[in-house]
Amino acid sequence: MKHFSKMAFTLVLGFMMTLVSSMLSAQDSSNSAPAPDNTKVNDRDRDKTQPTADQQKENRPDREITRDIRRSIVQDKSLSSYAHNVKIISQNGRVTLKGPVRSEEEKSAIEAKAAEIAGKDKVTSQLEVKPKQ
Repeated sequence: MKHFSKMAFTLVLGFMMTLVSSMLSAQDSSNSAPAPDNTKVNDRDRDKTQPTADQQKENRPDREITRDIRRSIVQDKSLSSYAHNVKIISQNGRVTLKGPVRSEEEKSAIEAKAAEIAGKDKVTSQLEVKPKQ
């Protein structure tokens, strides 16, 4: 019995050492992989004249406008997950919509929902149609 437990211990120890070694190898190779470059995608967000999500106003009316528009969009199950995740930025009653949607119909639907809540003349759309490839 002692012989079996020594053998089992040796096998388990060998397995553990192999596992740790392969994990360290994987970690080393993942650290050397180049970071993804999405700088071209974010050109508009670097434009200082355009509002970004972190500029969302924290006053009650702007938060409520954003909440109501988001709620209206998310409740529409005909819209894609892209459409459900567009950026909605409210600043002093004015709304900017940003992000990709799958079709012109989705773009129009989101713009209409925002205009219904904030007012037609208070919505700026920077939505982009990016169909599935």
